[in-house]
Amino acid sequence: MDPDDSLQDVKRCDACKTAIVQSYCVICHVSLCKLCIGEHISDDYDNHKVVSFRHRKSTLIYPKCEKHPHKICELQCKDCKKFVCSSCMTSNQHKGHDFEEVLVVFKIKKEIVKNDLEEMEKSISPSYEEGALDLENQLANLSREYEKLTSEISKKGEQWHKEIDIVINKMKTHIIEIKLKHNDILQKYLDEIKKTQPLIKQTLLALKAIENSTEVSTVIEYSSEIGEFSKLPPRINVCLPELIQKPIDREQFYNFFREITPLSTDTKWDVLSQNNFVRKLLDEPELVATIQTGGVNLRSVTCLNEHTIITSGLANNIKCFNVKISLLETMKPKSDKIPNDIAVDRNAYLLYCDGSSGKVYQVKNGQPEEMVILQGWTPIKLCVTSTGDLLVTMFSIDRSKVVRYSGSTEKQTIQFDDEGNPLYSGNSQIKYITENRNHDICVADKAAGAVVVVNQDGKFKWRYIGHPFPTTDEPFKPFGITSDSQSHILTADGDNHCIHILDQNGQFLRYIDNSYCDLKNPYGLCVDNSDMLFVCELYKGTVKKINYLK
Repeated sequence: MDPDDSLQDVKRCDACKTAIVQSYCVICHVSLCKLCIGEHISDDYDNHKVVSFRHRKSTLIYPKCEKHPHKICELQCKDCKKFVCSSCMTSNQHKGHDFEEVLVVFKIKKEIVKNDLEEMEKSISPSYEEGALDLENQLANLSREYEKLTSEISKKGEQWHKEIDIVINKMKTHIIEIKLKHNDILQKYLDEIKKTQPLIKQTLLALKAIENSTEVSTVIEYSSEIGEFSKLPPRINVCLPELIQKPIDREQFYNFFREITPLSTDTKWDVLSQNNFVRKLLDEPELVATIQTGGVNLRSVTCLNEHTIITSGLANNIKCFNVKISLLETMKPKSDKIPNDIAVDRNAYLLYCDGSSGKVYQVKNGQPEEMVILQGWTPIKLCVTSTGDLLVTMFSIDRSKVVRYSGSTEKQTIQFDDEGNPLYSGNSQIKYITENRNHDICVADKAAGAVVVVNQDGKFKWRYIGHPFPTTDEPFKPFGITSDSQSHILTADGDNHCIHILDQNGQFLRYIDNSYCDLKNPYGLCVDNSDMLFVCELYKGTVKKINYLK
């Protein structure tokens, strides 16, 4: 029931304030009783529209004209976007302008509101409720999960205590064994000395007797036996064993014990079709930060996380920066050659490809390990997919292709369309690659002047060959390419100093150009989990962080 019709709150006439309302003027927004209608419309009948009070909400309320208050606006100027009445149409202000009926615009907007309401009720609101429920469940289970982790550490500690006791007892047993050997050595030499000592005493007595003797024959017949005892007993000094104590390296001990992985937050915005949050393009992209890398011909950038980026260019090093513009680390490739491209896998390990050796490396604990070895092909660019696979663009003389790897195992090759025609230009020119949120594989083929998109099965979907740029006539040559949570595809047009933003079907949406962010020769691109765009400027050696979504 309409609350205005409730018996507990009877609506009164706005004119006389006493009689029960029966009608409503939709132009003046005034409630009227039957007696007051005549007086209300007496000044100008055409400037009023009186309807039944019950039907007031189903009657459209047109805006009043600002210049002609006695008239309502039933039209809208397409050029000025202003509501106009019939008198305004003929004025000089709107001379030569096009108009459309307000009723038509009203119906179109009503349909949009209806669709938005349905989307809010069926998709967006349930998505938020699901997200809140998921977080509440995570919070409810938080203490229990951390107690399990703490218990696991305690059990590990008990195991280590047992192992330490075993080691100590083993060392004590070893010491006892050494002591017995030590004792045996000393006892052996002591026994030999004691065995000789009685003979020495006997010889001493005989010598003293002869010395005191006056018998000529006894003295003359004496034969010296001193030679038998002239080899003196050795001086035995067996050194006691020592316990060589090594300093306790707590950090190393901690690593031996067990490594605790750092807290990792994975924030992802999925497309609305998957019942998740929708973000629209900003009217004017915003330059958030500029990072001076000191690099030469900066070509590639990838995000390690929301706080750290990794860059490479035409130099034999790879640099890691935080977004506060501080250099964290510099590493040299194993071959000391210039890397063709860099990427980060799902375990946050750095990947890079070496065109000179035809190898893709994975860097663990600062040490490069061979991951993929190519024979007869040269790797150009890399992309890690949402499932953890690695996509590699590569060339061999006059052929190019995309190969998918799971670890070091080749899973898929993408090279031809259904009619047997090559999908990509057959040369060594740059071919950046990315995977879109819908699992499409997108390659920026510079030599072909096109973005070529296939589905995850390698079937051709569409090709984008550029959009007319208003200020330059340079042909479209895409360099870097990336995608975001909304399934937008972003590709760098270095010669025109801009970035093209496409939807997932290849439709052009807008540019990000130097009028907003002072872009100069944009090259490599990447987007982090918060949909912040990072752009390499080839010759400046800078990386620009840009916000382009609401």
